[in-house]
Amino acid sequence: MDREQQIYRVTLMGSVANAVLVVAKFAAGVLGHSSAMIADAIHSLSDFLTDIIVIALVRLSNKPADQDHDYGHGKYETIATTLIALMLFLVGVMLAWNGIVSIIDFMSGTALPTPGVIALIAALVSIAVKEVVFRITEHTARQVDSPALQANAWHHRSDALSSIGTALGIGGALLLGEKSAVLDPIAAVVVSILIIHTALKLMRQATGELLEESLPQETEDEIMAIVHQDKIVTDIHNLRTRRLGNRIAIEMHIRMPGETTLSEVSIHRKSIRNALRQRYGTQTHIIIQVDVAK
Repeated sequence: MDREQQIYRVTLMGSVANAVLVVAKFAAGVLGHSSAMIADAIHSLSDFLTDIIVIALVRLSNKPADQDHDYGHGKYETIATTLIALMLFLVGVMLAWNGIVSIIDFMSGTALPTPGVIALIAALVSIAVKEVVFRITEHTARQVDSPALQANAWHHRSDALSSIGTALGIGGALLLGEKSAVLDPIAAVVVSILIIHTALKLMRQATGELLEESLPQETEDEIMAIVHQDKIVTDIHNLRTRRLGNRIAIEMHIRMPGETTLSEVSIHRKSIRNALRQRYGTQTHIIIQVDVAK
């Protein structure tokens, strides 16, 4: 199964789970009079929408390079990560706002409805389902090296965390009675903070890619170590790296002894390219300029 098929398969699995959870959570929230569960259902709805984004933009990102896109279409995947992060952020802010309004109303003397047992059951089921979906998606994301799929995996995890907070709030309100119904919106606010934190982390990653940020120093050090395995290389300079969606780009100048022939230069350059692609993937963009010392 190729990379694109793996991404589609795991994303489709997540979207089916999200579709079922959206319906179940909305029903449980309405029947169980739980604002936290309704908010949780909205979060699951955002999960479902991000699945659609991943499926659409990953297909575009896997298109090969063409005349208008010399470096391929990998940035579509970065755009997908950005859209997911923005959606997560908006959902987090919305949940926080609704929760704060309910808390203020409670402190002003407004009675909040005590959630029903059905809402608690829905929250517990959601935790189990979304944690399983997160683990499968995250494992696949690491296998295929997909930032967008990694972002979507953490969206699933944030939904599981949301349901944990929801379950605690609903459970507390059920155990302690009407005077503790405020635990329901408090849970929604706590969960929203976790969601916003995840969104900002993903946004930072995507922004770095869009702004052509270099790869981490440890990755560049590893690249240089791989190149230096070829003993004929005497120096590496002008190393430039960046991420192109699911691929990386490596450009550098290397120096070889003055007596090195053109055919030897070609052989060593090819060997270095192969070593780098074996480590970072066959689609790695590599440009190696060889300077022969005089």
